Amino acid sequence: MNDFDRTPHVLVSGGGIAGLALALQLVRAGIRTTVVERADAPRPGGQAVDLRGASREVAERMGIMAGIDALRVHEEGMSYVDGEGKVFGRMSMADFDGEGAVAEIEIARGDLAHVLLEALQAAADAAPGLLDLRFGDRLTALTQDATGVDVAFEHAGQARFDVVVGADGVHSVTRRLAFGPEERFATYLGGYAAFFTMPTPADLEEGWFALRFVPGATVGIRPDRDPSTSKAILTFRMDRDPSLRGDRAAQEALIRERVSGAGWHAPAVLAALGAASDLYFDELVRIDVPDVANGRVVLLGDAASCGSPMTGQGTATALIGAYLLAARLAATPGDAPGALRAYSADIAPFAEKGKEIPGGGIKRMVPATAFEAAVSRALTRVMFSRAMLPLVRRMFAGGTSLPLPDVVVPVR
Repeated sequence: MNDFDRTPHVLVSGGGIAGLALALQLVRAGIRTTVVERADAPRPGGQAVDLRGASREVAERMGIMAGIDALRVHEEGMSYVDGEGKVFGRMSMADFDGEGAVAEIEIARGDLAHVLLEALQAAADAAPGLLDLRFGDRLTALTQDATGVDVAFEHAGQARFDVVVGADGVHSVTRRLAFGPEERFATYLGGYAAFFTMPTPADLEEGWFALRFVPGATVGIRPDRDPSTSKAILTFRMDRDPSLRGDRAAQEALIRERVSGAGWHAPAVLAALGAASDLYFDELVRIDVPDVANGRVVLLGDAASCGSPMTGQGTATALIGAYLLAARLAATPGDAPGALRAYSADIAPFAEKGKEIPGGGIKRMVPATAFEAAVSRALTRVMFSRAMLPLVRRMFAGGTSLPLPDVVVPVR
């Protein structure tokens, strides 16, 4: 039996940040990997995500920092504005040493996926036969036994794998098939989030993520790498409405209802909404899976643990998890279930830390009434005054900067 035969064959369900990062490390370690992504092609766009602490260390260990640096978003920090665009509070990146709402290293989610995909393709070219990357397909069923997992797909024929990794997001099909229904693990956090690309308003302050409080919502505009475009970042405080899922017309109608009359650049945000090709709209939920390993099936990224976009830590946790899972599988390729159990213990503290919402939940972040919006503006002025800066810095310190376990992904 040669080295190729002794390594497991791993199926990764999901070709986002978590799935691509895992596949990159597995291929580098000489592990045969199949990635299945339901989208027909890599997804561009997405809001900026940050790297700090342990996630930055993982990116450095993975050797992708040069690619990230080339595509970084220039951001000075977050500013809070009123209906006329006047700034009444600032959280600068420099004042918080990159540990505030904006980190020193920010990159659009689509750009980070591009960096990972390029690195993955290079690794696959150097090790022919190890990678099968499929777009436009997804899992429909799986059955595992003591020696492997039989998987059915929507389009491809059934196949057998040694390990199946669910890296398919908050609404993970893999989690539903192997662990149980979504409602067992999801907790609604009281609202919805939306973001999409828009033209940058002419008078927007360059390099600042600007945010406005209005009753029942926050309206933000965040810089892109391309100065001519920005990301509209919207959060809505409301009861859960399952009918909104997958219904773009209803989503747009809700956004227009909540944002019209908000002042500032609300008209520009709504003008860009209809033509946006990258609209993201979903409920804010926390995902809690106590043990992310179930025999030969394991969960990674938002499928395993998610605190919603309000935490700003989803990508960090995904990168850390991908690195740790690959390291465990490479260390004991003949004992896949043992490797998954070790990974589950490794990622648990990072997952819990990554679900913490800075400043409290949506009731603290999104005012429900005009009075609460006025109070939020007043508190923001006080919070980001020089006198309060040391206290507020402590509130945001830490992130996912726990020490990484002493594991290394070997290179084949």
